Amino acid sequence: MAAQRTRAELLVENLANAETTRTPEGGPYRRKDVVFSSQPISPEFSTIFSSAAQAPLTGVTVSSITVDSGEPDKRYLPGHPDADAEGYVAFPRVNPAQDMVDLIGAARSYQANVAAVSAVKDMIQRSIDLLR
Repeated sequence: MAAQRTRAELLVENLANAETTRTPEGGPYRRKDVVFSSQPISPEFSTIFSSAAQAPLTGVTVSSITVDSGEPDKRYLPGHPDADAEGYVAFPRVNPAQDMVDLIGAARSYQANVAAVSAVKDMIQRSIDLLR
């Protein structure tokens, strides 16, 4: 869930800065993406579940955050304050439509994880109720 939350935060940051032509570092905003990797589950749970699943269990973590290093998009806007000598302005390489699709995917993944946790919680509660 934490990995999907980080992904969603970066996608929202990308969308918010889709038209940012000047940053404190200089130049336009640079698109950021997350890189996921698998991570072993903590020992408390892995011993219980790996025996039932008959395989080692892994989770997902954010291994790094990449910053787009490609050339920014150039648009001819001679009156813009950030225009170069030829009248072109450097804009971030952010595709709002693609980022919205990715954001919906991150939200769905997060919702699926919440549903799984809720199902486990309900099963535990029913087991407790049966043992009373």
